Amino acid sequence: MSGPYHHGEREVQRRAGLRREAEVSGRAIRDTVPPVAASFLTQQRLLVAGAADDRGDIWATVLTGPAGFLRAEDEHSLSVAARPAPADPLAAVLERPVRLGMLAIEAATRRRMRMNGTARPHGGGLLVDLDQVVANCPKYIQKRTPPAADPGPPPAAAPLSRVRGSDRLDDGQRRFLAGADTFFIATADEHGRADASHRGGNPGFLQAPSPTLVRWPDYTGNAMFLTLGNLLVNSRAGLVVPDYATGATLHLTGSARIVWGAEDAGSPVPTPADTGRVVEFTVTGVAELPGTLPAGWSPPALSRFNPPVPATGAPSAA
Repeated sequence: MSGPYHHGEREVQRRAGLRREAEVSGRAIRDTVPPVAASFLTQQRLLVAGAADDRGDIWATVLTGPAGFLRAEDEHSLSVAARPAPADPLAAVLERPVRLGMLAIEAATRRRMRMNGTARPHGGGLLVDLDQVVANCPKYIQKRTPPAADPGPPPAAAPLSRVRGSDRLDDGQRRFLAGADTFFIATADEHGRADASHRGGNPGFLQAPSPTLVRWPDYTGNAMFLTLGNLLVNSRAGLVVPDYATGATLHLTGSARIVWGAEDAGSPVPTPADTGRVVEFTVTGVAELPGTLPAGWSPPALSRFNPPVPATGAPSAA
């Protein structure tokens, strides 16, 4: 490590021509939870978490609870009064100490906070020793409000007959991805240090051109490149895509690569004018779980920062 960044992050910053901007943004990376962030955490009802399983596959999931289920025990640790349902890809993983990437996000105010560390089981939840805490900007977060009632305890395990697993996307899942405006991605560096992040855009920004390929544009951000830097040194990644209407979540695991302009891709790829970068994700595992989130969120107010999405055809069966 050199300063707050590892060599993969520095290399992406260099190739993007944003090393100077990254050094400025890096001042926001710390290893403690400041008081204002501790207060923010106690108000949250949703936490994105990402980690690697015993095979090294990375998965992302969403944990929920009433306000107060997240609490900074001190400036170096976070308690999470929730665990995944038994059918969740990370349920068994979080029964032991593990490197965990986390993102607390409040869509109603477009605020988010990134936290990484080592989690261990604690009572019915988790205790996380933090080693990286990052405040992120509100760009590309779609404003939406959760149901008025607190979700209460985490949802009970879904009957296994309702949990769908595969090694590829079906046509309905591909259509769902094509209409999504938000997803979350978990990555890790070559030493297994995990991270979780948010991606957002207008519906259509996330594409699934085949049952085993998902792609999205990399929009202008804070120049840290924590996600892309991890992908440069460890291609494994996990996505979770929430269905805010029904409360279901679609979980994907696989590997990802950075496409530095359309000429690097195996087929034509629409690239954002401001960066030219696209991420291509090869799917190797799929899990679709009902009841992960409280259902019935408000319709989204799309972020004014979302770039327009080029017109594309509907996903074809393949």
